[in-house]
Order: sequence, then structure tokens, then C-alpha cells
Amino acid sequence: MPETTEVVSTEVEDLKPKKLTNKAPQGMTTFTVCRQSDETGVSGEGIVIEGCLFATGHTVLHWLTPLPKGSIAFFDNFDDFIKIHVRSHPANGTIITFDDGRQIVFNNTPDHKVIDNITHSPPAEEE
Repeated sequence: MPETTEVVSTEVEDLKPKKLTNKAPQGMTTFTVCRQSDETGVSGEGIVIEGCLFATGHTVLHWLTPLPKGSIAFFDNFDDFIKIHVRSHPANGTIITFDDGRQIVFNNTPDHKVIDNITHSPPAEEE
């Protein structure tokens, strides 16, 4: 029985690298969190967090307090971070600024209602 040889394509399109489909989405966006006030007196005012939002939605925070090196927190998604560290402290007047200049501003109104003011589109989350 004769041996068959598989023909390998040498067409450019066939040889171009392809994005792997069994991997998580890639990419990240960095941001800072600025508190205009600190209702608990724990984290302070000004930039208190530097963070990273991954394409998967995972969010990593680096708290810049206390000295000397702060602490790290991990969240499964950006919304969980917002619920726990932003919306739960409405009097702080939190401003989140992304590396491309987009901002989300959480303003506290006299009736303690938080108003989200998104100056540019927030980062898109993969579903």
C-alpha cells in the first residue's frame, strides 16, 4: 500500500498566526482612584488606589496606604469593586481616572444619593 503524503499549505493567509481560542481575552487598563474626602478616616484623601482592569473583568487594586507598601485586593469584576469601595462611601466624592483619560465621577448630593458622571465610555466588559 503506498504511503500518502499530506500536503501542507504555503499560502500566506494559512501561515499567519491565529489568535488562540482556548485562552482568556487579553489586555488591561490601568486606573487611579481619587477620594475628595474620607468619611471613615482610614484610606485618606487624594489618590488612594492604583488599579488594573483586565479584559476578563478581573480587577486588581493596590491600596497606597498604609505605609510602607500598602495592600493588594482582587475582584472578579469591576462592578464588585465599585459596590464595595465606592458606592458604600457616598460622601467620599470618588473620581476614577483611566489611563486613556476616561473618568467616572461619583458625586454625593445633599440627600446622600450618588450620581455617576461618566465623562467618557467606561471600559467594556467581555461577556
